[in-house]
Amino acid sequence: MDKNQALTLLEHAKQVASNAYAPYSKFKVGASILFKDNSTVQGCNVENASYGLTLCAERNALSTAISFGKNKEDILAIAIYSPNTNKCFPCGACRQWIAEFSQDIQVIVENNGDNALIYTINDLLPYFFYLDK
Repeated sequence: MDKNQALTLLEHAKQVASNAYAPYSKFKVGASILFKDNSTVQGCNVENASYGLTLCAERNALSTAISFGKNKEDILAIAIYSPNTNKCFPCGACRQWIAEFSQDIQVIVENNGDNALIYTINDLLPYFFYLDK
């Protein structure tokens, strides 16, 4: 993935972050997934008064993609953005969710507004949990 693609995907995540429902933490997050056919699916975090029921942006985007009939094998990258922080990395639960779909998915985070950092999910969660089949 080149820098322009990464920045475009981050821009999609930035746009959807403004839709986040974060009345408790005030920590808005957006995520955008890129597929092999160049389509994208977005998601934002949706909080709940019972914090454990909160849905992170990454899991929202992945769930939406699956519900739209997208194939997990077609996921190339996921960009994550928050206006509240630089380098908004996925939480541990979201790292496991991303790893469920592929260990090669690129994870893109904003670095100082005009730069993107790119990792694989395997970089961020090298010993993910999986079930032997």
